[in-house]
Amino acid sequence: MTTAPPAGPAAPSRVPATLFTPSPTSSPRPQAPPLPPVRRAPLVVAGLLSVALTAYVWSAHGAKPGVLLLLGLGLGVALFHSRFGFTSAWRQLVAVGNGVGLRAHALLLGTTATLFALIIGTGTGLFGSQPAPSAGSIGVGLIVGSVLFAIGMQLGGACASGTLYVVGSGQTSVLLTLGGFVAGATLAAWQYDLWKDLPAWEPVVLADHVGWFGSWAVTIAALLLVVLVSRRVQARRNPPPLGPVPSARGAALRAVRGSWPLAAGALALALLGAGVLLVSGGAWGVTSAFSLWGSELVGALGGHPENWTWWQRPGNAEMLAGPVLADKTSLTDIGIMLGAAVAAALGGTWALHRGIPWRTALASVLGGVLMGIGARLAGGCNIGAYLAGIASGSLSGWLWGAFALAGTWVGLRLRPLFGLGNPKPGDGVC
Repeated sequence: MTTAPPAGPAAPSRVPATLFTPSPTSSPRPQAPPLPPVRRAPLVVAGLLSVALTAYVWSAHGAKPGVLLLLGLGLGVALFHSRFGFTSAWRQLVAVGNGVGLRAHALLLGTTATLFALIIGTGTGLFGSQPAPSAGSIGVGLIVGSVLFAIGMQLGGACASGTLYVVGSGQTSVLLTLGGFVAGATLAAWQYDLWKDLPAWEPVVLADHVGWFGSWAVTIAALLLVVLVSRRVQARRNPPPLGPVPSARGAALRAVRGSWPLAAGALALALLGAGVLLVSGGAWGVTSAFSLWGSELVGALGGHPENWTWWQRPGNAEMLAGPVLADKTSLTDIGIMLGAAVAAALGGTWALHRGIPWRTALASVLGGVLMGIGARLAGGCNIGAYLAGIASGSLSGWLWGAFALAGTWVGLRLRPLFGLGNPKPGDGVC
C-alpha cells in the first residue's frame, strides 16, 4: 500500500530515485479525467466523527492513544490519495510483469527500514515506549498463512490496509471483505488450539547478528536487487500501461484533492508508520484488531472469548479486557477508515456502491475469511508481517512476501470462477 539520534547507526545514504521510476518500456499514463465536485455530506460526517472521536479518546484515555488515532487518520489520507495497494501491485506483477507497484513497495520498505534502524537502534521512543522490532517465527503457519492471505487478497479485492481505506471511501463490496476478515480472524483465534503447535523455528532478526547498521545495509541491498530484477522482468514482458486516477492541477490542490505519486505515498506511509513505532513501541499493524472486534461481538452475544487460549496468551488478555478505543491497532484502523472517508469526500469520489453481483459478493466474503485466518496463522498481514517484518530485518518478512507471491498466482486462477478479471498483456493496446 500508498507513507539525528545522538548514537547508533550512521545515517544511510540516499538510494537513487531513478531506480524506483517506471520502466522506460511502459507506456506513459493517459491524462486523468477532471475531478468531480466535493461530496459535502460525507465530508461533514467524516470530519465531525474524526474530531469528536479524537477529542473523546484524548480525554478518556490520554495523549498516547489520541496521537495514535491521529496517525491512523494520516495513514488513511495517504493510502487513499496515493491509492497505495499491495493486492493490485502483486496482481499486475504476476499477471503481466508490471513491477511499478513492487518498486513502490521497495521504496516504502527501504524508507521504513531506515527509520526503524534509527529508532530501534538508538532506543528512541515517546510516551515512555521502548521500540522493538517485529519478528515472526518461521514455520508451517507462516507458509500456509501467507499463501491463504494472498489468495484471499485476490478474491476479496484488497489487502489489510487496502480493505480499511477502501471501506472508508464508501465501496460497499469491500465492506463485505472487511466482515469476512473479522470473521476469519475471530475464527482462527477461537480455534487457536488446533494450530498453535504447528512446527516452527525461532525468529531470525539480522540485527541480532550484524547490528542495526548491518541489518539496514543488507535490507537495502536486497531491496535494490528486487528493484533491478523487477525492471528486467518488466522490460522483457512489456506490460500494458496502468489506467489514470483522478488528479488536479497544482501541487496544493493535488495534495488535498487529487492523486499522489506512488513514491509520495510510500514516503508518507513510512513516516507515519515510524510515528506509530515511536509512540507505541511497536510497528504499525492491522489484523490483531479484527480478532479483538470479533471477539468483543462474541462476548456481547453471550459467548466467553476470555476462555479461549488465544486470549490467555501474554499481552492478549489485557487487550481483550481493556477498552477497544485504547487498543493501539484498533485506533489506527479506525483512523484509517475515517481519514480515507475525509480524503475521498474532498476528492469527490466517496460513493456507496449498490447492486453487487452475487459472485463478487461471495468472493469478497470468502476472500476476507481467508485473509483473517491467514493473518493469524502467519503472525500478521501485508503490514504487520511483510512491511514491519522486512523493515525490522526479520527473515519472516521476506518469506511472507515470497509465499504471498505464490498465493497470488493461485488467487489469479481462482478469480475467473467468481466473475473477476485479471490483467492481460493486450490491455490498453490499440
